Amino acid sequence: MKEMKEKAAAGRGQENKPGQAQDEPKGRKETGISRRLLTVENLETTFQIHKTSVYAVRGASIHVDDGDILAVVGESGSGKSVLMKSIMGLLPENAETRADCLQYMGKDLLTLSDGERNKMKGKEFAMIFQDPMTALNPLKTIGSHLTEVLRRHRGLGKKEARDEAARALKKVGIPSPESRLSQYPHEFSGGMRQRVLIAMALCCKPALLIADEPTTALDVTIQAQILELVKQLRDEEGMSIVLITHDLGIVASLSNRISVMYGGLIMEEGLTDEIFYHPKHPYTRALLHAIPQPATGVKERLEAIPGMAPSLMDPPKGCPFAQRCKYACADCEKQLPKYRQYTDTQRAMCIFTGEELDEKDWGAGRESWQAASESSRKEGIRDGR
Repeated sequence: MKEMKEKAAAGRGQENKPGQAQDEPKGRKETGISRRLLTVENLETTFQIHKTSVYAVRGASIHVDDGDILAVVGESGSGKSVLMKSIMGLLPENAETRADCLQYMGKDLLTLSDGERNKMKGKEFAMIFQDPMTALNPLKTIGSHLTEVLRRHRGLGKKEARDEAARALKKVGIPSPESRLSQYPHEFSGGMRQRVLIAMALCCKPALLIADEPTTALDVTIQAQILELVKQLRDEEGMSIVLITHDLGIVASLSNRISVMYGGLIMEEGLTDEIFYHPKHPYTRALLHAIPQPATGVKERLEAIPGMAPSLMDPPKGCPFAQRCKYACADCEKQLPKYRQYTDTQRAMCIFTGEELDEKDWGAGRESWQAASESSRKEGIRDGR
C-alpha cells in the first residue's frame, strides 16, 4: 500500500501529468474564474422499440466548466453517445429524455422549444461524430457543407461565408484550403474528413464541443494529430470539450477530468490523476488493467473483463457491473449502490470503499493495475496524445 502511494505521488510530480498537459485555456486565464457551462443531473433516456423499453441512460450526472476537457469513457454500448445526443437534442422520435436538471449556461434545455434549441445547436454547442464519411453528404462539396453552416447561423453573405470557410480549413491544418473547398468528401482521407467536421464545428465558435470517438478507424499517427488539434482548440479558443471514447489511453495527457460510464450509469468520476492513480470502482480498475503496458518491460497477459454488458431492456436492480466484477458479493445485486464521495472531485458508485478493494487486491498482484495506469499515462505523453 505504502509503495503504491509513493509511486502515485512521484508520478504526480512529473511534467505533463494527466489533467495538466495543457496551459490554462484563454477564458480561464484571463478571468481566473471557472464558469459552469453545462449541468446534467440524473438524466434518463429511454427508447420505445416494438413496445419494448430500452433504458439506454439510467440516471447520469455530469458537469462541464469553462476550459474543461471532460473524457467520458467506457465500453461500446455503455450509453456514452446516447447521453451526449440527449444533451444535444439529437435523438429520434421514439426516445424520451427526463432529467432533474439539464442546463446550458443557465438555460433549461428541457423547457426550450425545438426552434429555440435548434438555434443553439452549432452556435453555442456543437458535436462531431465518429464516422465522418456518414456525417458528410457525398453529393455536396466541402465548401457547401461549411458555407451552409456559416450562412445559417452567422448570417454571412456568399463570398464572406466562403472566405470564412477557407480560414476554418486552414485553422484545422488542411493545406490549400481555397482549392479544397471545391472537392467532395471522397477526395479526402479519413483524417482530413475528421478535420473538416472539426472545422464545421468551429465555424460558429461554440463554447462547448462534444467529440464522439473522433479518432475511431484512424491510424495511430493521425490519431495523435487529431488529439493535438483538440488540445490546441482548447488552449487557443478557450473552448470546453467533452471527449467520448472507449480508450482510456488516449485521454491520459489530454483531459483534466474523467467520467467512467457503464450500463447507462456513471460508475466513477474524478480528476484524471485520481482516476489513473487512485481508481475507486472495480470497473475503472478493470479498464486500466486491460491496457497494454510496454513501457514497464513486464510481459503479462492482458486481463480481459469477463462476461457481457447487461441488457438495457431488462437492466439489473443492483450494480450493473456485478455479474462481471471479481469483487462482487450478494449485496451488489440487491440494489443500486449509492455514490461514495472520496474528494471534492472524485466519487464512485460501489458498496466497497477504495481501501476495501485495495485489501482484496493486496494479495493478488495489485501492483499490475497500478503499472497499467502509469504505463498508459507515459504512453499517451510519449505519443503526444
